[in-house]
Amino acid sequence: MPDELELDSFAALREIIAKLRAPDGCPWDRQQTHASLKPYLVEECYEALQALEEGAAQKLREELGDLLLQIMLHAQIAAENGEFDIEDVVKGISSKLIHRHPHVFGGLKVEDASEVELNWEALKQVERQEGEALLSSVPKQMPALAYSQSVQRRVAQVGFDWERVEEIIDKLAEEVDEIRRAQSQDERAREFGDLLFTLANVSRRLDIDLEAALRAANERFYRRFLYMEELCRKRGISFASLSLDEQNALWEEAKQRLE
Repeated sequence: MPDELELDSFAALREIIAKLRAPDGCPWDRQQTHASLKPYLVEECYEALQALEEGAAQKLREELGDLLLQIMLHAQIAAENGEFDIEDVVKGISSKLIHRHPHVFGGLKVEDASEVELNWEALKQVERQEGEALLSSVPKQMPALAYSQSVQRRVAQVGFDWERVEEIIDKLAEEVDEIRRAQSQDERAREFGDLLFTLANVSRRLDIDLEAALRAANERFYRRFLYMEELCRKRGISFASLSLDEQNALWEEAKQRLE
């Protein structure tokens, strides 16, 4: 069948997915459910993010395809259950985009991107069901740091925010002091959470993606430590046998070499 299809068409992809889920299709694909596919959806999102951060266009193309596969599988399962199909998904997002961009598809005039964000949140409030909480649509399954930034961005859009970023930075110092004064492990953990939450707020105000920034810091540490290990091998010494001062000297060498 695939040879007879135009493989660059959306219709071809839909037909292939349906065939995989058919009684005479793939045993693995046939046994999948919304629940069983959840880990793959998360994994494909992270792989697409990695490709974006690497700036690898070919890899990004492949990862977006893998992500689209997950979307198509969920839509196919829903169609088989009589819930919705991929056309409903496409129609839904198309309608939402038109509704939330009246400055493009309607007569609304806006000055800049900031005003677009304000209008976007106002339209979302209108769309919310009566009594629905502002933060209820933020997925709690998100990584904790990203969730912090997301909820703080939501409440800031309705005016619940610090006036100046310097005030939040002052709050950071306050949270550090509270960790120092904590008397128990539970209290230290609580105060440390408050510190991270405040740090997420600082990064939001500075327009820094905290998850991406931390991933970049992790990668720098990884590369520098590998470099230190390689230096030790070349010099015939054991890293673990070095004193802390000697290890720190290697670390500074790695930083200078890999900056």
